[in-house]
Amino acid sequence: MMARQMETIVDPRALQQQVLEWRAQGLRVGFVPTMGFLHAGHTSLMDVARPLCDRLVVSIFVNPLQFAPDEDLDRYPRDPVGDAAKCVAHGTDVLFMPEALYPPGHVTRVRVSGLTEGLCGADRPTHFEGVTTVVARLFGLVQPHVAVFGEKDYQQLAIIRRMTHDLALPVEVVGGALVRDSDGVALSSRNKYLSPDQRRRARTLSGSLLAIIAAVEAGERDVPTLLALGRSVLDADLVDYLDIRAADDLAPLTRLDRAARAFGAAKYGQTRLIDNMALPDISA
Repeated sequence: MMARQMETIVDPRALQQQVLEWRAQGLRVGFVPTMGFLHAGHTSLMDVARPLCDRLVVSIFVNPLQFAPDEDLDRYPRDPVGDAAKCVAHGTDVLFMPEALYPPGHVTRVRVSGLTEGLCGADRPTHFEGVTTVVARLFGLVQPHVAVFGEKDYQQLAIIRRMTHDLALPVEVVGGALVRDSDGVALSSRNKYLSPDQRRRARTLSGSLLAIIAAVEAGERDVPTLLALGRSVLDADLVDYLDIRAADDLAPLTRLDRAARAFGAAKYGQTRLIDNMALPDISA
């Protein structure tokens, strides 16, 4: 893709003024929010957004609200120079890199009930409140017509879609396909922390989901049976969860009777990885 001129903005008010000028000109604004240390999964979202808009904003902000005190905020990887080069190469018009996103005295929190309480929300009870709060603030600043989020964080995508619907925010939320490395491991900024042995065993996270898919294709519909099969494949230091949920509202299932996805989260050393895959269409 041909590189284009890109402006970097650090001041939230300056960013909002720029996008308001674009909107006044009748231009369609696209948005990809990230926490940086960009990889091919992130740039694929830019590639999805680019043809959907006239001007593309990418944000990089490591959001402290979505990290618990014992999580890896301070060690979250950063590469501002490399990130900027990737944004330029994938058609970004403005790279928004605020030094501070929340104004002094900021006390508002946005919470989505139900969808946030299982899967990643079970062991990280404050995480999604931090996600929805930062996305709501970013939507207010960027005022995008369309925003693209990755299906790797499928629960997050469902939560943001619900928040956007419930708050009547005029933003089209688009999901971008999960991107994997050649060994099947879902791309993640945290993969850099894996030792060679941990990386080898991390392949079993996607392997467990593939085993579930193969069993569904063979006719199995009982969810506990499918999960037991997946767990027999999964080799991790700690399994946070392996679950099958309804694809639309993430409702727990005991038997496959509608569109569903398999979800997994596991730790390899101190590195927590997540993955998910759509299960085969059982109505066919």
